[in-house]
Amino acid sequence: MSNESLANLLKEERRFAPPADLAANANVTAEAYEQAKADRLGFWAAQARRLSWETEPTETLDWSNPPFAKWFADGRLNVAYNCVDRHVENGLGDRVALHFEGEPGDTRSITYAELQREVSKAANALTELGVQAGDRVAIYLPMIPEAVVSMLACARIGAPHSLVFGGFSADALATRINDADARVVITSDGGFRRGKPSALKPAVDEALTRPGTENVRSVLVVRRTGQEDIAWTEGRDVWWHDLVESQSDQHTPQAFDAEHPLFILYTSGTTGKPKGILHTTGGYLTQVSYTHHAVFDLKPESDVFWCTADVGWVTGHSYIVYGPLSNGATEVLYEGTPDSPHQGRWWEIVQKYGVTILYTAPTAIRAAMKWGDDIPAKFDLSSLRVLGSVGEPINPEAWIWYRKHIGGDRTPVVDTWWQTETGGIMISPLPGVTEAKPGSAQVPLPGIAATVVDDDAREVPDGSGGYLVLTEPWPSMLRTIWGDDQRYLDTYWSRFENKYFAGDGAKKDEDGDIWLLGRVDDVMLVSGHNISTTEVESALVSHPKVAEAAVVGANDPQTTQAICAFVILRGNADAQEEGLVEELRAHVGKQLGPIAKPKRILPVAELPKTRSGKIMRRLLRDVAENRTLGDVTTLTDSSVMDLIQSQLPAAPSED
Repeated sequence: MSNESLANLLKEERRFAPPADLAANANVTAEAYEQAKADRLGFWAAQARRLSWETEPTETLDWSNPPFAKWFADGRLNVAYNCVDRHVENGLGDRVALHFEGEPGDTRSITYAELQREVSKAANALTELGVQAGDRVAIYLPMIPEAVVSMLACARIGAPHSLVFGGFSADALATRINDADARVVITSDGGFRRGKPSALKPAVDEALTRPGTENVRSVLVVRRTGQEDIAWTEGRDVWWHDLVESQSDQHTPQAFDAEHPLFILYTSGTTGKPKGILHTTGGYLTQVSYTHHAVFDLKPESDVFWCTADVGWVTGHSYIVYGPLSNGATEVLYEGTPDSPHQGRWWEIVQKYGVTILYTAPTAIRAAMKWGDDIPAKFDLSSLRVLGSVGEPINPEAWIWYRKHIGGDRTPVVDTWWQTETGGIMISPLPGVTEAKPGSAQVPLPGIAATVVDDDAREVPDGSGGYLVLTEPWPSMLRTIWGDDQRYLDTYWSRFENKYFAGDGAKKDEDGDIWLLGRVDDVMLVSGHNISTTEVESALVSHPKVAEAAVVGANDPQTTQAICAFVILRGNADAQEEGLVEELRAHVGKQLGPIAKPKRILPVAELPKTRSGKIMRRLLRDVAENRTLGDVTTLTDSSVMDLIQSQLPAAPSED
């Protein structure tokens, strides 16, 4: 596709109709919007019946004490039973639940019957360690089957879990253990990353020396890498293979109230203290089960689903564990990185397992673009029928590249918006219904009420921008911030009366479709104009010499904020080319207007990213404002920041 034809496509042909065969057999049709609009609570009550309840709920929503919602409150169910046992009871025990692909190339395929036995043994082991319903369990594991088993075992016995991403430091782990008052930690000796074992147990040992972690009585350790220099605390540490594998594989799951806590997941906060987002049982499982069924058009008898996220993030909770398994899906679980041992590893896995639905992040898509079109072309990706995007707004060029080079110019792309706090997908095209627009999440799903408002909480007209808000409660919404109801009120419900403020900027196009513009703190104020970092990044990436871009606003005495851009060039571009920076600045000015021209553009070899692929814009702001760098422990390669700092150019003259 030439640059000229791409530009025409973005400007004039922004709609992609659903494939006729998919539309004809779609799980969800256009009628769902009307049904939900006519009776929203009745719609969600019907979705709750997708689950197996020990006690069927008679009340859908209790909103008597807003914003503290209760969904299906008089119902009782067990999440693990819904994700495992009922499929076995329905004769699906031989269906593969998980195809595990280790980074070194080791594999395991685990059926639902085998998963039931493993979860039962782990539940018995946790019970032997003294874990009771309501006790919190911290999980600090790589992307291995034991992570899924641990989550389900906790759910089975009613012990809320707190997963901590394996890339977090000992201090971050200690903070989360302390805040949740966890009594047991499940970890491993390590995991494999980029061809080498990476230790995890030492971080747990260090974390448990911190004040506030004294209540941890047991550390359950999975042997993954076989590293022999693992420190051991007798009486506290126990090997998974010694304790779990010796247990009975029989366990009767206990039903819990629909509002029983299921998990706490920590997300960053403006005060520096992570917020413990609390999700409960019945409403959460209802929405993630329904949205997984609807947004991905899942056909569990034939599809192979792969969400590339880490289980330590909410995407992994909702669309690796609870959503797919509640629907009886077969899915892929991959331990490693997309470029280890080679840059075609993901596409090799798609080919190997016949993946039909792929759900990944724009960052990963742009990395694949940078590596070259020829890499995915080496693999048979014809099994793919639906592609998904999650984590941040996707720029139109990456959307189109994804559809063309991964989806063979035939697959729908569902660009999903949601958050740790929302629990499940909120805004997304439906693959059998929606004429998709590259770069737009488009419309709220059936049963979801979302819009864009101005500073005075008035809904903006089509063609205007403002703040994304949710105007009605939804089943998978967070219930509070763990241990801090007031912070919950202040953070999410104080900006606009009776509306949940998502913290994201958005605009509505002339059709009323929603385009996400990133976090409000990623909206730069330049000479009185609000400019989205996402829009500038999209403009830069639309230039033929740019593969990826990260934009931040830096304090500027003249314009309030100055736009600073860090760009990775495509392989044939020369960072030393005379006039390159001015060419890129002019390109952005042409795309968005002169006010949006970056004041500084720095070509870099890499961007600072966490191990999950998220760009750490906070660190780029530190560089742009000549501040001491903040915590870099979660970066894949902290040396990237030293290189970026050394190359920061002087600001160009104003024009």
